[in-house]
Amino acid sequence: MGDLIWAAEPAQLLPARSQMAFTLMFHIILVPMGVALPAIMLIANYKGLRHGDSVALTLARRWSHAAGLTFAVGAVSGTVLSFEMGLLWPGLTRKYGDVFGLPFAIEGVAFFLEAILVAVYIYGWQRLRGWTHFWLGVPIPFVALVGAFSIISANAWMNTPEGFTVDSNGQLVDIDPIDAIFNKALPLEMAHFVLAAYMAAGFTVASIYVVGWLRGRRDRYHRLGILIPFTVAAIATPAQFAVGDSIARWLANNQPTKFAAMEVVTESGPDQPEILFGRYDEQTNTVSGGIRIPGLNSILTGGSRDTNVTGLDTVAPQDRPSNVDIVHWCFDIMVGIASLLVLLVAWFAIAYWRRRDVPRSKLFLWTASAAGALTYVAIEAGWIVTEVGRQPWIVYEVERTSDAVTQADGVWVSFTVVLVLYAVLAAGTVAVLRAMSRRWRRQDVADAAVPYGPRPAAPEPAEPGPR
Repeated sequence: MGDLIWAAEPAQLLPARSQMAFTLMFHIILVPMGVALPAIMLIANYKGLRHGDSVALTLARRWSHAAGLTFAVGAVSGTVLSFEMGLLWPGLTRKYGDVFGLPFAIEGVAFFLEAILVAVYIYGWQRLRGWTHFWLGVPIPFVALVGAFSIISANAWMNTPEGFTVDSNGQLVDIDPIDAIFNKALPLEMAHFVLAAYMAAGFTVASIYVVGWLRGRRDRYHRLGILIPFTVAAIATPAQFAVGDSIARWLANNQPTKFAAMEVVTESGPDQPEILFGRYDEQTNTVSGGIRIPGLNSILTGGSRDTNVTGLDTVAPQDRPSNVDIVHWCFDIMVGIASLLVLLVAWFAIAYWRRRDVPRSKLFLWTASAAGALTYVAIEAGWIVTEVGRQPWIVYEVERTSDAVTQADGVWVSFTVVLVLYAVLAAGTVAVLRAMSRRWRRQDVADAAVPYGPRPAAPEPAEPGPR
């Protein structure tokens, strides 16, 4: 059945979806750094100024340089995405641009404002008074949230389209962009993503210093480099677990087909088991393999085994997500990683409460060093659940993705070009970050000199020698 459905789709659909998925998965790696790293650097900046802590100021300064680099690379990949929305999906932007286009304009303003503020903050080291410099940086995390809000709003609208009416001729009337922005999926989707961004940035930055700690660099610089970002991530993690549970229940009621794919519920009814992994057969609408926990899905969804859960049997095969296995496995991976991180955070909280220091256990340190990468895997998996789980709709139950895709040839060519360009961009970014790290290790003493002190004097010109 799946092969027949794909055969009936436009030839451009597969390369267009592949290109969009690749660029989104690349860009989303940079977004948490743009959203959350400025807040982490400002915490270190505040601690340095409040307590005269030169190590904290050194960390803040170095994190600001990393934030500037990832922001610049994210600007490039984000601009490509903006063009792709129009070029790959003209059926979406042409018909619904008046409804959901406003958030993209807001995102543009937020982007330019954040770029200016980041540039001023980085330039201000050794040029501004300490507290003046700090307060000029304070707006950055809030402007970053405005940018995230605008993009998440547009995506949430695609899941719960509001702010328009379709008349008898199929035309959009009564368009209200404000209703479209504040759609009912926005609050939970926004909270879910922002918490994920703070987890990813916190765990990733901390993991860099955990690796140094494991290699024997157990000084105060690495201790603070672990404790500040790890604490931020530790606060976000349990909140994320609660929000994730809420959003799953919300999906069960508002996007039951997506929820059925996430939990691979094939037949509607009560007493649904929780199935971990397994393999879905779209021909027979059954699941083979996996681990089954009787009744748990109904309990998690509605509090009892009597809770009725909608299954994939309620929709026609052509209206089911294009790949149920991908949606289900990504959901299980995301939840599994989140559960592991909750345990890691609980371990950290108990150990820090008892010793006021980084936990010494090798198992904790090895797990913490992998926490950043694991969080990114969870983010990618969650984004796949959101996007693939909504298929075959680009606007949920309003417009099919196949009706919005471009009719132009050459999408495979553009996808290949994007692959090559992004590979070069990724290699360049990693090379610059590694060069920055090596330079910082070589200049530990010099870089720890008062960041708000006078700039080093320019070398005196050499006296002219006798002619």
